[in-house]
Amino acid sequence: MSDMIDFATGAPGIGARWTSSAKSGVGTALSNASPVWFTLSHGILNEIYYPRVDSACTRDFGFVVTGPEGYFSEEKRDCEQETAPLEGGIPAFSIVNTAIDGAYRIEKQIISDPARASVLQRISFTALKGKAGDYRVNALLAPHLVNAGASNSAWIGEFEGAPILFASGRSRYLALASSAPWRAMSAGFVGTSDGWQQLSRHGRLVEQYQRADDGNVALAGEIDFADSDGTVVLALGFGQTEHEAAAAATRSLKDGFDHALDKYVTGWRKWQDGLAPLDRKQQDGINAYRVSTAVLATHRASDRPGAAVASLSIPWGFSKGDGDLGGYHLVWPRDLVETAGGFLAAGDAKEALAILDYLRELQQPSGRWAQNFWLDGKPYWGGVQMDEMRLPDPAR
Repeated sequence: MSDMIDFATGAPGIGARWTSSAKSGVGTALSNASPVWFTLSHGILNEIYYPRVDSACTRDFGFVVTGPEGYFSEEKRDCEQETAPLEGGIPAFSIVNTAIDGAYRIEKQIISDPARASVLQRISFTALKGKAGDYRVNALLAPHLVNAGASNSAWIGEFEGAPILFASGRSRYLALASSAPWRAMSAGFVGTSDGWQQLSRHGRLVEQYQRADDGNVALAGEIDFADSDGTVVLALGFGQTEHEAAAAATRSLKDGFDHALDKYVTGWRKWQDGLAPLDRKQQDGINAYRVSTAVLATHRASDRPGAAVASLSIPWGFSKGDGDLGGYHLVWPRDLVETAGGFLAAGDAKEALAILDYLRELQQPSGRWAQNFWLDGKPYWGGVQMDEMRLPDPAR
């Protein structure tokens, strides 16, 4: 890292915004040791939540491919995307992104590690035109710790002798580690000195900045696929300290993707096997019942029995900045009641009763509930909605 430039230019970057809420997948490990939830959209990771299901910590995490003669391709915009679960009713996902111009294909498998707070991607890159060595594959990560993109910091550091991409904000940390070497790394400010700006202008990370402090920041790393068997695992770890985040990512890499996948799938199979057998196979092969139950379970809090957010998303995210910290990753009593009904119908009466207890605890003296609130019960919006005060009276 001796060739790196100490501080990125262009602080504090452009105004922070969120991203699309058109999710193609949501997932989490059914393990209290893994307080992390992930979302997918347009073939990439979007918001990742830690350490609670109402705390978004990233905007997005995708790849940019560059090549000869100014070639530049961003997988979320320039690929045909196919996202599918690895197994019915289990929110572990396979994504195949094929460049619209036919130049390359990126294949991914995505899960979270049941043993710790980290999200894993197993990635392979295939050149469909030319040779793999003609291309540079760059990971781009936009931290938004926590529920906000401003006042974040990003830097390049080390853990146990290996280079790590770090970010922090609001006393939370993330760390990105790779099973393959990084050919180049940089921390920058979004819209001015970030990796996307460098790649679009130069095709590679020319200015490798070591730090970008107190702004809307982004991390970039070029993956050395030549030093792998064609498959690379990226681990994004989270923690209350820099060391804890790096340890989570590093330990996940050491344990291996297959080990985490086996534990992840086993946990979900066990939970699904305990539900009522209401399966009805669809013509397209999708078991809508098991998909629905998995989505319900993914939105639950790990540290607050009975709590579940309305959605792991931020609607109209492209227009939402730090002036609006909420999204649908809040508790809406009206949605939570419907969630309880879903669990009850699926045969999980214990979860339905936990929701009832949670709502009873947060009921206001007037008998109503706040329009929406964080997991701890603190109201966010101040409105009053009729459907959160009582059910309609059929006699009127």
